[in-house]
Amino acid sequence: MLVLEAIVFAVLWSSAAVATKIGLQAGPPLALANFRFFFAGGLLLVGLLVSRRSVWPVRYWRAVALLGLLNTSVYLGASFVALSVVPAGLFNLFVTVNPFLALVLSRLWLKTTVRGTQWLGFFISSIGLLIGSWGSMTKTHVPLWGIGLILFGMISMASGSLYFQKAQIPLDSVVINTWQLLFGAVFLLPVAVIASWGHPIIWNLAWWGSLAWLVGAVSIVAMILWFHLLRRGAAKASVWLLLTPIIGYVLAAVFLHEPLTLSDGAASLLVIIGLAVSEYPGRLSIPFSGRNGG
Repeated sequence: MLVLEAIVFAVLWSSAAVATKIGLQAGPPLALANFRFFFAGGLLLVGLLVSRRSVWPVRYWRAVALLGLLNTSVYLGASFVALSVVPAGLFNLFVTVNPFLALVLSRLWLKTTVRGTQWLGFFISSIGLLIGSWGSMTKTHVPLWGIGLILFGMISMASGSLYFQKAQIPLDSVVINTWQLLFGAVFLLPVAVIASWGHPIIWNLAWWGSLAWLVGAVSIVAMILWFHLLRRGAAKASVWLLLTPIIGYVLAAVFLHEPLTLSDGAASLLVIIGLAVSEYPGRLSIPFSGRNGG
């Protein structure tokens, strides 16, 4: 059962970029992002109120607000804009190696020890990303700024992950996720209004279907699955997340008709090998601060 939950989570995680690409056919990226954050945060808040659980962050408003800025406004905001020009498969490939950025930042900021196998894994995965990026830029003419925006967002998420680990906020994970979504929506709103001005939304099936999937399947169901996995000792099950690059490319090919190339396969293989090598002889542990990708 644990393995099934991990596989379902990995599929939902990978589907976020695909659903976003579909929604972007009907409206500007930051508008779609802001709708998602407000709807998802609002529904989670209603759920907390109905279940009579603790809702308010009390003394931790500032900490949760900072997580909302880093993990929601900046990371997901940058991701939505990047997905307007970057293939969903390549985006999922980049998101998979987010733990390496957290590792590097942890070494720089917190002076933590990094094993030799972790550096080797980082090097191998970086080669995979370079192959995937070069293939996309030469074959589908993906602009360099799109790749840079993904990296900028991932640095923000990795920073949020480190802050989450260091702050050790003693709140329920669902409460943290709820408020960082709402804070992120509020922080992003002025930027979204300005950036989306003059770009009308087409209120069609692509828009509402994308929004419904991002809110329900990704922001809510995937998060519930993830936190459930964490409570059951998800270190073993999280190894299945090594499959997310492959799942991401397959979903993008099926739903978006993105071509599958040898460079995509080579890039995915190198990223998976790098992630596996970095955790040898330990178990895969993904720094995660209550945020989903895409």
